[in-house]
Amino acid sequence: MRHVPPFRPAVPEPTLTSDTHAPCHKPGRPADTPAIPAQKSSGAPHGLPPFNAAAPTEAVELLLSCCHSRRWAERVAAHRPYPTVDALLAAAEEAGYDLSGADLDEALAAESSALPHPDAPPAARTALSAAHAAYESRFGRAFVISLDGVRPGERLNAVLAGIRSRLGNEPEEERVVAADELRRLARSRLAFALARGLTFHRADL
Repeated sequence: MRHVPPFRPAVPEPTLTSDTHAPCHKPGRPADTPAIPAQKSSGAPHGLPPFNAAAPTEAVELLLSCCHSRRWAERVAAHRPYPTVDALLAAAEEAGYDLSGADLDEALAAESSALPHPDAPPAARTALSAAHAAYESRFGRAFVISLDGVRPGERLNAVLAGIRSRLGNEPEEERVVAADELRRLARSRLAFALARGLTFHRADL
């Protein structure tokens, strides 16, 4: 079991499951390319102060929208207030390494495969739908992938290539890959939410 160290500024990196926001390979710290402008450690994005001040239930609900593991969300929320967004993102990523098997199953079960972009050619939509179906049939869950640094026009191809590549994994190997991608997605979604700004009913700290 890994232990979350005292929170110090790290390097923020925002992420799509093949599903929603823009955001494995063997376990390891991912080196993502930010999909949205990274926040400097000295600055505070609009959403950090309200996140720090939000009621516990509100903070947990926001975190669950990033990664649907209640243990992960409660753990990240419990360490507030965070001095910087970098510290929050680092803590979110670190907590992702401590997900139990049940936590990971809970989080992955909540993911859903995205429909192809409506502007995609019919052949691409058909191929991607078939690939998603093949993945779900083999592994029993939706395909998840981080697309940080992938241009919008290249995402469909990246998802399709990712599914085809990972279909050859053994179930336990793919579980490790999916867990790594999920950590990157959770971090990306949280960074994206903070950058947009958050509105909560302010709670007394």
